[in-house]
Amino acid sequence: MTSAQRGGKSVYGASIGILMLETRFPRIPGDVGNADTWPFPVLYRVVRDASPDRVVRQGAAGLLDAFVEAGKGLVRVGADGLTTSCGFLALHQAELARACGVPVATSSLMQVAAVEALLPPGKRAGILTISRASLTEEHLSLAGAPLDAPIAGTEHGREFTRVILDDEHELDVELARQDVVDGARELVSRHPEVGAIVLECTNMCPYSADVAEAVGLPVYDFVSFVNWFRSGLAPRRF
Repeated sequence: MTSAQRGGKSVYGASIGILMLETRFPRIPGDVGNADTWPFPVLYRVVRDASPDRVVRQGAAGLLDAFVEAGKGLVRVGADGLTTSCGFLALHQAELARACGVPVATSSLMQVAAVEALLPPGKRAGILTISRASLTEEHLSLAGAPLDAPIAGTEHGREFTRVILDDEHELDVELARQDVVDGARELVSRHPEVGAIVLECTNMCPYSADVAEAVGLPVYDFVSFVNWFRSGLAPRRF
């Protein structure tokens, strides 16, 4: 057994590289863009001109090259796997994985099928999204999620969707929390077959515990997804 160590990176100990939208709204603990969220070091790269509106409402049109360039930059620095800060980037999952040459987990939507497989017969994994009107069958298909998945959004709330998608400077955290909880309650009310909830939006993660308490169901978010993703890139030694 050799004690020699291999090199090739500029940064070590940070397996996850996160491709960030260019935003100014507050990113509170629990949000993917708040470094205190993670129990391990991460690498960040902001993708210029990737606004929430452009990525969510406009389908990330014209941004693929910028995301690929940023992803390759993170890999060159030392990332072993890439994630993003928006579930709607499932549209670029295949292209990013192909171009960057490392495992890529663009979207929380990628766990919907797996969550549904865990549930008892007749129960479904429901999706709570920041914009029901913008979430298309293409997003679901490219993420491997069932096209008939039960879905609800938060766009009819008072705070959460507006602040994030309009990229406002201030966020009333309690109003945002209530919007996310209300959206989950609507999802379960409209679809009683829902047995677990997957939060599409990476900005919803701070409120996962509140959602689980309110509806009495398991909740899977992007933080839980990235923790699982990272566990394969850097397995725990026993």
